[in-house]
Amino acid sequence: MTFTELLAQTRALSRVDSNQWSTQNITYSANNYFDMVAGYAIGADGRFQWDDTNHSKLPIGTTNLIADQREYSFLTDEQGNRILTLTRIDWQDSNGLWTELIPIDQKEIKEALDEFDSTAGRPQYYDKIADNVIKLYPASDTNVTAGLKFYFQRTPSYFIVTDTTKEPGVANTLHRGFVIASAYDCALALGLPNLKALSVELQKETAKMVNYFGNRNRDERNNIKVYQDRKQTWL
Repeated sequence: MTFTELLAQTRALSRVDSNQWSTQNITYSANNYFDMVAGYAIGADGRFQWDDTNHSKLPIGTTNLIADQREYSFLTDEQGNRILTLTRIDWQDSNGLWTELIPIDQKEIKEALDEFDSTAGRPQYYDKIADNVIKLYPASDTNVTAGLKFYFQRTPSYFIVTDTTKEPGVANTLHRGFVIASAYDCALALGLPNLKALSVELQKETAKMVNYFGNRNRDERNNIKVYQDRKQTWL
């Protein structure tokens, strides 16, 4: 479903024209719904990293590794999309060898945080102290250009009012939800008589979306991995 089709179907379902419900209003509604879809997709299963298919670059970035610096923030990707969550961090040493960092949490460190791996050296762990901020243990003892590689999930590729052929960057089976959500917002704002019917349809579309994202990994089995190191053992 293209954006032009989304506009037409929304207005047909709402029985309004562009003067009564503008393209800008439908754009707002579609993007708000997209945020909800992205939230479900990202939260559904940590083994399936969802990304909007309209993004032209992979959700991978790099930043310089700075000697003695522990904290690093990752707010946006190179195209300006907001990073919502980090999924993996690798680091590169001065010889060009990449190593995966092990995620750790403050509650797993049984000593003062400032004393844990306080001597700069080869980073081993990272703690996500906020959605987009990490802390290395230990800090690197060398500068390495583009020495941190981060993998992430980000905001969708939003619609703008001038779009025509662009489609929502999710499975086609979920496209109808954008129409229903936009028509629902229209009915709510204008006090249309089909508000209740649209509310029921929106609940159906939401349930379909939740079921879709909760059942994608049928070719994989759930399992528990145990990580062990010289200081900690945790599930």
